[in-house]
Amino acid sequence: MSIGVKPTVTAAEAFRESFGRDPDGVWSAPGRVNLIGEHTDYNGGYVLPFAIDRRTWVAAARRNDGVITARSLQKRNETSEITIAELQADATPGNGWAAYVFGVVWALREAGHDVSGADFVLDGQVPTGSGLSSSAAMECAAGLATLDLYGIKLPRDELARIAQRAENEYVGVPCGLMDQMAVSVCRAEHALFFDVRDDAREHEPFAPAADGLAVLVINTRAQHAHSEGGYADRRRACETAAKQLGVSFLRDITPDQLDDALRELDDDILRKRTRHVVTENERVLSTVDLLRSGRLRDIGPLLTASHASLRDDFEVSCAELDVTVDAALGSGALGARMTGGGFGGSAIALVHADDVASVARAVEDEFGRRGFKSPEIMTPAVAAGVDRDV
Repeated sequence: MSIGVKPTVTAAEAFRESFGRDPDGVWSAPGRVNLIGEHTDYNGGYVLPFAIDRRTWVAAARRNDGVITARSLQKRNETSEITIAELQADATPGNGWAAYVFGVVWALREAGHDVSGADFVLDGQVPTGSGLSSSAAMECAAGLATLDLYGIKLPRDELARIAQRAENEYVGVPCGLMDQMAVSVCRAEHALFFDVRDDAREHEPFAPAADGLAVLVINTRAQHAHSEGGYADRRRACETAAKQLGVSFLRDITPDQLDDALRELDDDILRKRTRHVVTENERVLSTVDLLRSGRLRDIGPLLTASHASLRDDFEVSCAELDVTVDAALGSGALGARMTGGGFGGSAIALVHADDVASVARAVEDEFGRRGFKSPEIMTPAVAAGVDRDV
């Protein structure tokens, strides 16, 4: 198992080696885990993410020639370069991972902010493809760096919207706002209760260690090829269902209206997707109520029910995620579920602190028996959002 935050010196030193000068600063943004509320954000619903102390650091310096460079230590110092004039939506195929950096600069420019060139060096410990929002961490760290380099003052929630626009329009991924908002505004030892439709946010106390508990984050290392297309398909299905039901978002369907709504829909797939969204929103609300009552231990069944709904109604789980959840529950976890978009990535398990090692071992043993890749198992702290480090 792994945990911990490494110092920012790595990104700064790499910047000096790359450019022969000091960076103007170092910024970092966390990965995030969604405690509950999956595939509800783009349906105008409720989500409950928290930031983790796996972070992405960006050492950066301003330049005035209109050139942007991005270099990643995780990509063997691979460097991408583009000019401000070349930035345009849907022009990202050759950018690869750097599109997340370039896209934020593009989105700031499109929002009317006066930005020019910059050099960025990235050093990250949020695993890519893990469902822990490595892309949002890159976007928000690079975005805050750019704001500070150019003396632009924006609230953190506006930075989140800039980052989401970059991912939607520049990178071309139709994600909701949850990831960027969590990465931008989360507080240490709190989960973010975010009502996406009403743009309402509250910070709910969430400190498992204080209750003798821990959240295991299990990166299955599974990255199935249909994940991106599957996500887009699910979003289209939800939009189709909402249109047939005459509502703006599936969130607008209440639990009391669910049975009638399911009868009104003309397709079984749409019924399943709708049932997940409506019931998942209710699970988020129930989880928040329990957290506010100091009953963290009691949220386990809601986590497990969320996984069953994602597996059966939203159909975004996979063998590795199901095995993780079953093994964790079978070895004493209070609750477990996949987290993130699905088709691979990570699962979480709420466990007694004394059971961390045994639950982790049970998952590892079951992966070995199934011939899966060895999982990466973390016990991250509940961390704060994007900030300037140096």
